[in-house]
Amino acid sequence: MPELTYREAVRDALSRAMREDDDVFIMGEDIAEMGGSMGVTQGMLDEFGAERVRNTPISEMAIVGTGIGAAMQGMRPVVEIMYQDFLTLSMEQLVNQAAKHRTMSGGQLKVPLTIRTQGGAGWSPGAQHAQQFESWFVHVPGLKVVFPSTPEDVRGLLWSAIYDDNPVVFFEHRLLYPLKGEVPDELEPIPFGKARIMREGADVTVIAIGRMVPEALQAAEEAEALGISVEVLDPRTLLPLDEEAIIASVQKTNRCVTAHEAVTRGGFGAELTAVVQHGAFDHLDAPIERVGAKFGPLAFAPAMEQWAVPHAADVLEAVKRTVARA
Repeated sequence: MPELTYREAVRDALSRAMREDDDVFIMGEDIAEMGGSMGVTQGMLDEFGAERVRNTPISEMAIVGTGIGAAMQGMRPVVEIMYQDFLTLSMEQLVNQAAKHRTMSGGQLKVPLTIRTQGGAGWSPGAQHAQQFESWFVHVPGLKVVFPSTPEDVRGLLWSAIYDDNPVVFFEHRLLYPLKGEVPDELEPIPFGKARIMREGADVTVIAIGRMVPEALQAAEEAEALGISVEVLDPRTLLPLDEEAIIASVQKTNRCVTAHEAVTRGGFGAELTAVVQHGAFDHLDAPIERVGAKFGPLAFAPAMEQWAVPHAADVLEAVKRTVARA
């Protein structure tokens, strides 16, 4: 199988969809000549032209609103919000419009809109350009929420997002873009609501999302040297969520750690904890441990930024605590 970076896998899914389907187009701030702030759409203007690779004004509400309108008219737009922090500027369109139209119309309207966005810490962008908001959108009925961690998964899940008839908020992490992985020549759509076991283990399950998946895998390797067998599970899609796979894994290992880069308070780990408590409480041999960022605006200073967000070492310490308490 060829090896692609996460960035190349996103571009491949977008390009293949646009080659095969004239209803698919992309738009966002600086995505044409510049190729987007992270270089994901570089070269696509030359292949598809300015009608289908559209630069937009600096107005996230207008970008999403235009995408909603195009989707309701039968197109399959993929809109890019440059930083996920700027999703806050489009909340009215996403939460009160995109998420509601299909239900309020009794199913007569479809909104096949994909909202791609990236974010996260790791290069000192400061408090307004590095937040992680995935848990906000899981709270909204009518949206689907996706957060892939590998090149193979980001390509297959993005294809599924484009061809879903509901609005999908598609999160990417900037530090994952250079990550390389084997990706099949044939593009296989990945269904929503199917978790992936990234590493088999017997002593504790780590449920990780986004950047924390490779961090959890590193922690699992270090734990193995200590005689602790760690299973790493990536939900891949947060809404819908594969509760069955999560519960089955914890029932096998009897211990659980959740890990995400967003602040711990109110983060997606809280929802995962509730799912595990409800479905596997009698199997737990120790309290569930939660790993997330410290509660505060993210600092600009590199040392402070790295101190605030979690890493493999934090996952390893949580694993050791839950095993020690058993």
